[in-house]
Amino acid sequence: MNDLLNYFIENQASIWTYSAEHLQLVGLSVLIAIAIGLPLGIYLTTNEELAETVLQVANVIMTIPSIALFGIMIPILSIINQGIGFVPAVIALILYSQLPIIRNTYVAINNVDPNIRDAAIGLGMSTMQRLLRVEIPNALPIIMAGVRQAVVMNIGIGAIAAFIGAGGLGVLINQGISRSNTTMVLAGAIAISILAIVTDGLLGVLQKRMTPKGFQQ
Repeated sequence: MNDLLNYFIENQASIWTYSAEHLQLVGLSVLIAIAIGLPLGIYLTTNEELAETVLQVANVIMTIPSIALFGIMIPILSIINQGIGFVPAVIALILYSQLPIIRNTYVAINNVDPNIRDAAIGLGMSTMQRLLRVEIPNALPIIMAGVRQAVVMNIGIGAIAAFIGAGGLGVLINQGISRSNTTMVLAGAIAISILAIVTDGLLGVLQKRMTPKGFQQ
C-alpha cells in the first residue's frame, strides 16, 4: 500500500498528463458519437425496419473485443499512414459508443407520452418545434443516461488503446505489464477507476441541470 501511495506522489505529474490524454481521447470520441448517434436515433423513430437493422449492427460491434477491433483498424488505416495511434483509437471508441447513444435516444423519443405530443400538435407546433421543445426535453434523462454509459465504458476501453500507441492512462498498465511492475499496473487501474467515477458523477450533475424542472424525476 505504501509503495502504491508513493508511486502516485512521485509520479503525479505524469499521471495528470496521462489523465488529460485519456479525457481527450474519450471526450472527442463521445462528442463525435453524439453528433452521429443522436440524429440517427431520432430518425430511426420514423423507420422501424431500419431501426431494427441499425440496432443489430450496433449490438454486433459491441461484441467485438476491443483489442481485435484495434487490430482490424491497423491495416485499414495504414493506407493513410494512421494505422496506430490516436486516430484508430478514436474511431473504435466512436463505434463502441453508438449502441447506448442510438438505443437510448430511440427508446426515449418513442416513449414520450402520446398525450404530450397531442397537446403540442394542438398548440400548432411544427414537427421540428415539437421535437426540440417537447420530445427531446422529455427524453433527455434517458438520452443522457446513454451518454453517461458510453463515456464510462469508453474510459475503460480507452485503456486498451495504449497498446496501439494512443496514450492515456493505459500506458501505465501497458508499461507495468512489460516491466512486471505490479505497482504501476495497480496505479493505472485505480486512476482509470477514479476517472470513470468522477466523470460519471459530473455528467449526472450536468444531466440534472440540463433537464427542465417539469421533466425531472
